[in-house]
Amino acid sequence: MNYVRLWLYILFALVFLMVIVGGLTRLTDSGLSITEWKPLTGALPPNSVEGWLIEFQKYSEIPEFKLQNSDMSLSEFKVIYWWEWGHRQLGRIIGLVWFVGFFLLLGLRKFNKELIWQSFLIGFLIGVQGAIGWWMVSSGLEEGMLDVASYRLSIHLLTAFFILSLIYWRILRIHHGYYLSISRSQFSTALYFLSIIMLLVLYIQIFSGGLVAGIDAGTAYNEWPLMNGQVLPDESFDLLPIWINFFHNSALVQFNHRILGYLLFFLVLIFFIIAKYDTNPVIKRSSFYLIFVATLQVCLGIITILSEAELLYAALHQAGGMIFLIAVLNSLFMSSRYRNV
Repeated sequence: MNYVRLWLYILFALVFLMVIVGGLTRLTDSGLSITEWKPLTGALPPNSVEGWLIEFQKYSEIPEFKLQNSDMSLSEFKVIYWWEWGHRQLGRIIGLVWFVGFFLLLGLRKFNKELIWQSFLIGFLIGVQGAIGWWMVSSGLEEGMLDVASYRLSIHLLTAFFILSLIYWRILRIHHGYYLSISRSQFSTALYFLSIIMLLVLYIQIFSGGLVAGIDAGTAYNEWPLMNGQVLPDESFDLLPIWINFFHNSALVQFNHRILGYLLFFLVLIFFIIAKYDTNPVIKRSSFYLIFVATLQVCLGIITILSEAELLYAALHQAGGMIFLIAVLNSLFMSSRYRNV
């Protein structure tokens, strides 16, 4: 299993990096700089002045340029182009690492039956993620659009976290074994179901974070704990029909993201308190790691808001979200492994 584990670790690191680069690509407004989807030929960037002018001309025809960046120079365009190109190139590398690793390990008979289909599922989702990425980008090329559709960005982000979850869960299974431990945990059943709830709420929070990034809601209401001096700003439901506010109203989108964050921290606190009285030291350690990461993530979220979503803090907050996911998955795995059955 050592080769499989190494392959999964490499995939995990690449997907982790991909999410960070993707976040920076969004924060630098670089995502629409490449207006075509060419999975193979697009791997080569422009290599001449003429090539750069052609790409710049394509960009100048989309609404983002016409309505927002009409004074952009070629040198400024190159900056955002390289961000998007790097993001897509990293996606190609991930696909290649999965493809070569999967079929090489399959040929060497390093997979058991369970690992074959689950590893194939990871590869399938990586391919789907590429299509979702273009589906997202294409929304920003439509008439009147300055950015990609926020809900598509959220789906793209959530899919990345799903892929990360599957890879990390496989790593845990290989590292700790496939069966329940002989040692049992006193409160593991309660902690197991609590971990599932935390994971589900976290996925909703990730989707919410995509909405915040998609409409730049993090650059508004830059105070804490209140928002413009209120718990819920008066303008939270100004848009019609009402449901649009949940996707396009900065006040409500940011409020929902904050509330989900508070809910997650509350669930983590309950987990920590219950685990404190557990007899199993492994469960205790996972709870300490979980509450530490949750506290750090809340602090990063507050700093990001106060800084008006400054690039560094926003990137750290997104990285913190992935580390939080790891902590929740670890708690779920350990509570299931030592569960009384």
